[in-house]
Amino acid sequence: MIAPVSFADEPAILPGWRFSVAPMMDWTDRHCRAFHRALSGRARLYTEMVTTGAVIHGDRERLLGFSGVEHPVAVQLGGSNPADLAQAARIAAEFGYDEVNLNVGCPSDRVQEGRFGACLMREPALVGECVTAMKAAVCVPVTVKCRIGVDDQDPEAALDALADAVVTAGVDGLIVHARKAWLKGLSPKENRDVPPLDYGRAARLKAARPTLPLAVNGGLRSLGDVQARLAEVDGVMVGRAAYMEPAMLLDVDPLLYGMAAPAPDPFAAVEAFEPYVAGVLQSGERLHAVTRHMLGLFNGRPGSRAFRRHLSTQGMRADADLDTLRAAVALVSRDRPDARIRDAQAAA
Repeated sequence: MIAPVSFADEPAILPGWRFSVAPMMDWTDRHCRAFHRALSGRARLYTEMVTTGAVIHGDRERLLGFSGVEHPVAVQLGGSNPADLAQAARIAAEFGYDEVNLNVGCPSDRVQEGRFGACLMREPALVGECVTAMKAAVCVPVTVKCRIGVDDQDPEAALDALADAVVTAGVDGLIVHARKAWLKGLSPKENRDVPPLDYGRAARLKAARPTLPLAVNGGLRSLGDVQARLAEVDGVMVGRAAYMEPAMLLDVDPLLYGMAAPAPDPFAAVEAFEPYVAGVLQSGERLHAVTRHMLGLFNGRPGSRAFRRHLSTQGMRADADLDTLRAAVALVSRDRPDARIRDAQAAA
C-alpha cells in the first residue's frame, strides 16, 4: 500500500516536475498529452523530440501546436547548434510552452548523424554553450535530459562534466536517464533495457549539488518505484509504464501532490475526455488518432481485451465516432474494482 504524501518543496520554477511523463517518439503527441492530462492535473507533460531544423523550417503548427488543457507542458528539442537552438527555443516559447528541454540522451543512429542526442555526452562544453544560448533567448525554464554516460565513459566523470557545464550555463533542471547509452552495438530499444540502471549515480549527483533540481528517469514501473526514488531526488520521469498503463496516472495527484485526481476512475476519465475527442473528430482527424493512446486504460479489468480489440478494429474506420469509443468502454466490466480502487477501499 502506497501512503499518500504531499511535496510542498517541489521546485517553484518547475510546477509538476515532481512527476512527469517522458518524451517518447511516436507516442507523446498532442492527443496523448491531452489524454494524460485527463488523468492527472499536476504531472508535467513533454512533447516528442522535435529537431531545431524542423521547428525553424517546418510546419510549426503541426509540430508545436497543443491544447491549453496540457499545461504544464514542455517541448523537447534536438540539436547542437547554439544559435539554432536559441531560435527554436524562442519559437517554442512563443507557442506558450512552460519549459524547453534539450535532448542529450537519444542514442539513435539518425540522431548521432545530426550530432545531437546522447553523443553530446562527449561534448559537455558544447552542451553548456547550447544552454547559455537558449537561456538568453527565452524566459521560460531551460532543462536538459541526459544519460549517465555513453560507451566506455566513466559515469562518475561523464555526468559530473555534463552537470558542471550546464549548471555554469544556468540550467533550471537536469533529468538523468540512469543508464549509459551504447552508441554502437545496441538499438534504441535495447538502450532502454540492456544497460544496467544506476539510480545511485543520480542520487550522488543530487547530494553533491543539492540546489540543482534533479529528476531521474528509466525503468520505473509503479508509483511505489517513484516514491522510492523521490527519497533521493526532486523529480521522477516515467515513460513506457505511464503510456502502457495510463490508469496509474489517476494516482499521481492524490499520492504525490495531496490533491484529488481529475476523475475518480477510468470510466469517468473517458467521459470527461469526450469533448476533446469530439473536437478532434470535428477538425477532420480520425478517432484512432486519439484512441490509439488509450488502449491500456482498462488493463487488468474484465473486458479490457475486448475494449482494445474494438478500438483497434472499429476505431480505425473512417466513420468511427464517439459512439465507437462508448461502445468499446461498454465492453469493460465496472463490477470488479481494479487494484488501485481496492487499495483505496482498504485504506478507507
